[in-house]
Amino acid sequence: MRRRLCAAILSLEAIAFGLSTPVLISVAGVSTSTALWIGLGLAVACIVVAGLLRFAWAYGLGWAIQVGAVALGLEVATMFFLGAIFLALWATAWFLGRKIEKERAEWAVTGQYPGRTPADSA
Repeated sequence: MRRRLCAAILSLEAIAFGLSTPVLISVAGVSTSTALWIGLGLAVACIVVAGLLRFAWAYGLGWAIQVGAVALGLEVATMFFLGAIFLALWATAWFLGRKIEKERAEWAVTGQYPGRTPADSA
């Protein structure tokens, strides 16, 4: 579940980074080549990391992308806000996904949904 949630956040974030490229050029006055490397580079990184989330170490790369999203605010101030939103979404997906996986594992072992007593199912 964590993998699906985090991959969804990274996919949405890739779109936002791709759309930030023209903003970097027209609003922030960043050179075209630099804007392409930053915006499209982060977009491609999001897609690649979303595909690598089957490995535990890829979640660390996901956290690094979130830092990059917030740091993009140094060029376009709006990205501080948007980066913070994506950081919050990523953190929620990561922590909630871990919790769901833990509860599913407990359910598989005990045969009982966590937090419920046998009397609840009657």
